[in-house]
Amino acid sequence: MNRILIVEDEERIASFVEKGLRANGFTPTVVGDGDTGYDYALTGGYDLVVLDIGLPGKDGFTVLRQLREARATVPVIVLTARDSVGDTVAGLEGGADDWMTKPFRFEELLARIRLRLRTAARAPEVTVLRSGELTLDLRTRRARADGRTVDLTAREFVLLELFLRHPGQVLSREQILSHVWGYDFDPGSNIVDVYVRALRKKLGAAHVETVRGMGYRLPGA
Repeated sequence: MNRILIVEDEERIASFVEKGLRANGFTPTVVGDGDTGYDYALTGGYDLVVLDIGLPGKDGFTVLRQLREARATVPVIVLTARDSVGDTVAGLEGGADDWMTKPFRFEELLARIRLRLRTAARAPEVTVLRSGELTLDLRTRRARADGRTVDLTAREFVLLELFLRHPGQVLSREQILSHVWGYDFDPGSNIVDVYVRALRKKLGAAHVETVRGMGYRLPGA
């Protein structure tokens, strides 16, 4: 079941799109500002993003640019009231996969979402993630660090996969919690720190860096 992130601050439109997607077998999540939308999209837990441009916090152009700078490949369909040629060109050149203007017909949005998901599914499948001397085989679920094979628990595997998909990028505890444990997990828990320590013990401390006051990151290759 495909997970769709809807980043839209107009509650009426967000609810309309959410209900329509759910009725068609998708699992939608709605957020109402650019900062939260960026954080959620960056977790890698979504198959596609429907993104408004005029958002509180980061606007849609900034969200899109920062996602592509972070090497996030999730397909993005921009859904906005802006209909100028300049805005459309800026969005598509900035990394949007499609651009739709409001008002819109849900049937057309649905068709475009399905098209982008089919296109993404045809992309070559990555089976081994790599950063320097660290690798993770997604099929065998085995990690190698500095020439050693490392056995991981299920949670450790998901955590390491998250780091390897975003090398060099600082991931906050909230981002890690949402991706590895789900959005309903207690944000005051120290579970992230516990698992990072366990991962360091198995891989070697140098493979996961602490960025004080911000979170953790895997050093870029």
